[in-house]
Amino acid sequence: MSYCVNCGVQLDRTARRCPLCNTPILNPKETVDTTSPTPYPKEKGQVDQVKHTDLAILLFSVLGSTSAACGLINFFVVDKSSWSLYIIGVCFMLWVFFIPAVLSTKLPIYVFLLLDGIAVAVYCFLISLNTPSRVWFLELAVPITATITLLVIIFAFLIRNVHASILSGAIYLFTEIGILTVSLECFIRSFLHMEFAMTWSAIVLICCVCIDIVLITIITRSRLREAVRRRMHI
Repeated sequence: MSYCVNCGVQLDRTARRCPLCNTPILNPKETVDTTSPTPYPKEKGQVDQVKHTDLAILLFSVLGSTSAACGLINFFVVDKSSWSLYIIGVCFMLWVFFIPAVLSTKLPIYVFLLLDGIAVAVYCFLISLNTPSRVWFLELAVPITATITLLVIIFAFLIRNVHASILSGAIYLFTEIGILTVSLECFIRSFLHMEFAMTWSAIVLICCVCIDIVLITIITRSRLREAVRRRMHI
C-alpha cells in the first residue's frame, strides 16, 4: 500500500498521482496497476456559473418578500408602531449594497458608493418617521452620512488613481479619520447648539497627524522604506 509523500493520504494502487495534492507517485516496491479500473472519475466535473440576472432575482425575492411580510404583519397584526420600516430600510440598504455584485455593469465604483450613502440616508429617514422630531435627521444624520460618503469616495479615488501602496493607503486612511472626527464633533456641537470647540476630536486628530508624519518619513526615505517592507512583509 502506497502513501503520498507530501500529504500522507492513502493511495489506490491504480493511482499515478495523489488525488489531493497531485504529487507524482513513485514506489519501487509496488508498481502502478494499469489493468484495474480506477476508483476516481476520469472526467472533471464543472458547476455552471450562476448568471447575474438569476442572482439578482433571488436577492430581490428574498429581500422583497422579507420587507413585504414585515409590512403586512405590521399593518394587520402589530400596528402599534411602524417597526417594519426598520426592516424594510435594512433590506433596501442590502439591495443597494449588493448591486455591484449582482449586476454586470460598467458604471464606476464612485456611483455605487454614492448610492450606498443615499441608501443609508434613506434608512435614517425611515427611522426618523418613528421619532417625535426629525431635526436630528436633517441636522445630524444627513451631514454625517454625506461626510462619510464623500470621504469614502475620495479614499477610493486615491487608492485607484494615485500611488496605492499599503503605506500610502494608511496615510490616506488616518488623514480621513482625523477629518471625520473633527467633522463629527462639529456636527454634534451644532446640533446641541454649542459653540465650536475641538475637545476629543483634537486628541484623535493629533494622533492621526503623528502617525501620518511617521508614515511619510518612512515613504520618503528609501532605505527605511525597504527595511520596513522586509520586516513587515509588505
